[in-house]
Amino acid sequence: MARKPSSSPIDPSEVDETIVDIDVAKEMETSFLEYAYSVIYSRALPDARDGLKPVQRRILFQMADMGLRPDRAHVKSARVVGEVMGKLHPHGDTAIYDALVRLAQPFSLRLPLVDGHGNFGSLDDGPAAPRYTEARLATSSLAMTTGLDEDVVDFVPNYDNKLTQPEVLPAAIPNLLVNGASGIAVGMATNMAPHNLVEVVAAARHLLAHPDATLDDVMRFVPGPDLPSGGKIVGLDGVRDAYRTGRGSFRTRATVRIESITPRRKGIVVTELPYLVGPEKIKEKIKEGVQAKKLAGIADFTDLTDRTHGLHLVVEIKNGFNPEAVLEQLYRYTPLEDSFGINNVALVDGQPRTLGLVELLRVWVEHRVDVVRRRSAFRLAKRKDRLHLVEGLLLAIVDIDEVIQVIRSSDDATIARTRLQTVFDLSEAQAGYILDLQLRRLTKFSRIELEKEQTELAEEIARLEEILGDERVLHAVVADEMDEVARTYGTPRRTILLDSAGGSVGATPGAARAASSAVPLEIADTPCVALLSATGLLARTADASEIARHGRRSSHDAIHGAVPATTRGDVGLLTSAGRVLRVSVLDLPALPPTDGPPSLSGGVPLAELATLEPGESAVTLVGVSDDAPPLAVGTRDGVVKRVAPGDVPSRDAWDVIALREGDAVVGAAPARDEDEVVFVTSEASLLHFSASLVRPQGRPAAGMAGIKLAPGARVVAFAVVEASVRDLARVVTVAGTSSALPGTQTGAAKVTPYELYPAKGRATGGVRAQRFVRGEDTLIAAWVGQGPPRAVGAGGQPVDLPPEDDRRDGSGTPLASPVAAVG
Repeated sequence: MARKPSSSPIDPSEVDETIVDIDVAKEMETSFLEYAYSVIYSRALPDARDGLKPVQRRILFQMADMGLRPDRAHVKSARVVGEVMGKLHPHGDTAIYDALVRLAQPFSLRLPLVDGHGNFGSLDDGPAAPRYTEARLATSSLAMTTGLDEDVVDFVPNYDNKLTQPEVLPAAIPNLLVNGASGIAVGMATNMAPHNLVEVVAAARHLLAHPDATLDDVMRFVPGPDLPSGGKIVGLDGVRDAYRTGRGSFRTRATVRIESITPRRKGIVVTELPYLVGPEKIKEKIKEGVQAKKLAGIADFTDLTDRTHGLHLVVEIKNGFNPEAVLEQLYRYTPLEDSFGINNVALVDGQPRTLGLVELLRVWVEHRVDVVRRRSAFRLAKRKDRLHLVEGLLLAIVDIDEVIQVIRSSDDATIARTRLQTVFDLSEAQAGYILDLQLRRLTKFSRIELEKEQTELAEEIARLEEILGDERVLHAVVADEMDEVARTYGTPRRTILLDSAGGSVGATPGAARAASSAVPLEIADTPCVALLSATGLLARTADASEIARHGRRSSHDAIHGAVPATTRGDVGLLTSAGRVLRVSVLDLPALPPTDGPPSLSGGVPLAELATLEPGESAVTLVGVSDDAPPLAVGTRDGVVKRVAPGDVPSRDAWDVIALREGDAVVGAAPARDEDEVVFVTSEASLLHFSASLVRPQGRPAAGMAGIKLAPGARVVAFAVVEASVRDLARVVTVAGTSSALPGTQTGAAKVTPYELYPAKGRATGGVRAQRFVRGEDTLIAAWVGQGPPRAVGAGGQPVDLPPEDDRRDGSGTPLASPVAAVG
């Protein structure tokens, strides 16, 4: 609409008008750079120190400021969003709520930082509106925010300069590596995979103690990502590239097993999906593949997922189709196999950088050292100020009558303060504190309390000065706090790491089709050896000569069971419940021939081939032929049994020992009369005696007493030492404390020749195998077998054992990382 002309015309000479000529191209360039910098620094990229984007950091800080601790009630998410938007983050509420939701999703973060109550969404559906959901800080967030009131980080003004906010959080958790990050900025992006907290902390402690550690040293503790959804990572070359350069990719596979879903039909059961892949996406891709005739042999798809049993997808296979071949097609054409691209871009000193694993760890370690140093300096100043006041108060109490006289004879408080400083040689702060003294503090008991406080303050000041004055002491405090975080918030690894998984990984489509079509039919019935690894992987050698050439050794993981078999035969999986489960050797992946020991990283998890009851675990592999020697079985309560040879049942599962209530099998192996059976107990007692002292019994028998146990003790290892290799046998014991969280303590190990231990009779107490030192009260692991022994961590990574020790009952040598198993 046109403006009406003014009634009084304006004289142009009275208008102060300035016209500035601006180069449009230069103005656009300047404005775009400012916008790009704002997006990179203030929105899209995480800080390498605390692993948080600005909106995430503001959410956690504001929730901590609101007192939304884990022991308090939840509040509406809308209230949190409003507080963050009004005080710290002047952007849309949608962006803030989206960030809050992700912080609470257990399928997005390996260690969620927000405890959400209500519908916070799923991989296929979005969350409810913020007015319907509630939130509070998760327990892990306490480690991220604790110490903010002790000057451990710098504070910066908020958007309107009325409030302040932390530039970075103290972050006692290595959040960037543990939870990963994703974000798209201008001209760059970040995409980081989650990892296991216990493994990352172990690597950080190693880097703290060895600043010049290489990538190989660090990868002994962090072998690969640990995804919230579990699954398997297939092929570790891309992971290593990402750890070295900051960029790489790896492939993730769903956790599946093939089982009979009806008496006449088999199916593929999916229990874990690749990271950030939802069931609806799988269903949609399977439907598209069947309609496009890319997928054949699929009869039905059923989603049986519920909150009690978790993810459970069933792909029903038509009769006449090989499930293994169908599974290969699903890997090729659906997200049951997906890729994850790593791009480790984060802010370091305000600048975006692409970081490898060692650099990421070093930034966080340096941040924690700086946090502990600043916190110690803050506490030292506070303690000194308090000690100064306490010393002045003690002086006043000693001459309290004169102090009262000086105060009563003064005209006002200012004169009294000045006279107190002059008469008693006090500082202004001390004199002011005495003037504020309450009469009830003049009792004898209060003086005792002050003297006790003076002593405690002096001791604490000395300790803080030692921390600030000695870099080694400072690093020790940082390492102890890292260890405490791992014990408090650490969880076992969820994702299985595999070097390879057959022809479909990294192969051409034609090669993959040929491999999948040849799996079930063209395999000859040749001799091989079935293998069970310490981390629960099953595999078979390409031929029996692999074990003959290299012994029971592996270049990845440790072997817990090795049984001669044929590719079309069966072996038995002995469990802790005394059951033997029949396993087809054909279902075990064949390890390719190598010049060195076979690598078990290409094995299949036993959960895909055998269904175990809750609390039941795999012990070893056994032969199921009728001419096998007697099988010796040892239990946790010290029972031993030799199962008499005889007809092997034709069914899929049978018992080999009748266990008493609460007992469990800990070991088993074939035992001829000339061999020896060995028990190792939690109190570090070792007993071995001739297998001929244990008469063979039928399967229903309960066995006989093998070792006499002390009250509260249990058997931690049972083995059979063949007479022909007695001089090659070794004993490995690892001592620790029974109060530590399983999988977090490193322990102290000892390797000893088996010949040092004298034999004793059956059902006796044995001899001591390791002497406990201070802080040790139990054996957390033990192994007896043909050397050289091999220790591995939870991910199959090797753990160096100490050299052999000729002291039969000597103490152990501390290990560098926790041991999951020895083989």
